[in-house]
Amino acid sequence: MATAKKGKKRLTRAFGMPVGDDQNSETAGPRGPVLIQDVHLLEKLGHFDRERIPERVVHAKGAGAYGYFEVTADVTKYTKARFLSKVGKRTDVFVRFSTVGGEKGSADSERDPRGFAVKFYTEEGNYDLVGNNTPVFFIRDPLKFPDFIHTQKRNPATNLKDPDMFWDFLSLTPESIHQVTILFSDRGTPATYRHMNGYSSHTYKWYNAKGEQFWVQYHLKTDQGIKNLTKEEADAMRGRDPDHATRDLHDAIARGDYPSWTLEMQIMKAEEAEDYRFDVFDITKVWPHKDYPPIKIGKLVLNRNPVNYFAEVEQAAFSPSNFVPGIGPSPDKMLQGRLFSYHDTHVHRLGPNYHLIPVNAPKYAPETSYQRDGFMRVDDGGGSGPNYWPNSFDGGEPDASNKDPPFDIAGKAGRHPYSHPNDDFVQPGNLYRDVMSENDRSNLVGNIVSHLGGAHKRIQLRQTALFFKADPDYGRRVAKGLGLDVKEVEKLARMSQEDRAKATA
Repeated sequence: MATAKKGKKRLTRAFGMPVGDDQNSETAGPRGPVLIQDVHLLEKLGHFDRERIPERVVHAKGAGAYGYFEVTADVTKYTKARFLSKVGKRTDVFVRFSTVGGEKGSADSERDPRGFAVKFYTEEGNYDLVGNNTPVFFIRDPLKFPDFIHTQKRNPATNLKDPDMFWDFLSLTPESIHQVTILFSDRGTPATYRHMNGYSSHTYKWYNAKGEQFWVQYHLKTDQGIKNLTKEEADAMRGRDPDHATRDLHDAIARGDYPSWTLEMQIMKAEEAEDYRFDVFDITKVWPHKDYPPIKIGKLVLNRNPVNYFAEVEQAAFSPSNFVPGIGPSPDKMLQGRLFSYHDTHVHRLGPNYHLIPVNAPKYAPETSYQRDGFMRVDDGGGSGPNYWPNSFDGGEPDASNKDPPFDIAGKAGRHPYSHPNDDFVQPGNLYRDVMSENDRSNLVGNIVSHLGGAHKRIQLRQTALFFKADPDYGRRVAKGLGLDVKEVEKLARMSQEDRAKATA
């Protein structure tokens, strides 16, 4: 990486307009939702979505399988979604697992979050649940997403992975500390896709037939048990079998050892979100289980391998904007950005008619839209029917009963910073102290020291100060592992984020 910049350059948009704030999306009030008038966000995400062709920008390497989801508990008081309407009901699914940051040829054992995306082929259309194997994420505003992913990719000059890029961004983004703590634990290297959990991470909205609304979080808990690789085991696996997780999933299903997960839901009445102790729409936070105990509601089983990898896994496209009646979005800023970005990415990568590819096509609710033509239109294109609405020629009509119930938003349109930055250190500190064993903590610190040790000292100091703010023991152990002055780290930890950044510039 180049040395720290000497002078200041003005940040602009593509056509030279100056940018006033590159950290906060424009929202309706501090808690959102994101406004489509934020042209800077749309330009930034739109360009980011087109940076790689034809490989996925993120989640490039993956494995997938078919199966079913079965309802095991009555949730009709929370949602009117038909595929969840009665105990025992089964819905066909396709699931894709993936690594996130690496290319298609990268190893399955890399330290990286794992994607966990589920496509439900329901009678009301496809419902896509797009999640990861971690319950939180690195950032909470979509305006930061392209920058974050750039730091996880390759240095533009050397085309090599760069610890300075990686840790420079994270050390300047304190909200990342919770996910960083999870990623550098052994949970950052799952043994297989079958032995990890899946989480929605985002908060979603459920609403019932009465229009009553609830905020929910999804937890898919592996029935095979959690198994992870240590750093040493993951390093060895990269050389021995870089495709081990892909192979394991395929071979398990082929021999009839069908993997399964239990779906648990955390459910909150909508009115409880306003005064809850954490922002329920902040993807860097979890809902403590003692406040909202998870409820078991269903079983996910994978029992059939794809016949052709390209046709069914590589061309599989998931989007969190694919909802069914009874389920909808929340004001979560990252989710709001993804509602645009995922579909936009698929249109770029697979074309405007990617919904006609068999793995993506709705099985039980055929398309009756007025969208026409475009690349790779492989059906009759709507035949001789009308391509506009309203019409008087027996075209499809909107059904008012499928409208999402409204929810209140308030506040001035603007780029609102997060109002509770000190919250960023509470949950990772609890995770380190109260959840991890001593062996977990030792592995975590060793993994961090091994990776962070490749970055410049000033970046090491800045990042270690964040670990100290989460828990003093956490910060001291990392500092000692890196050979840093513990007192200097403690001093930095007491500074504001702005002063800490200046002190380590």
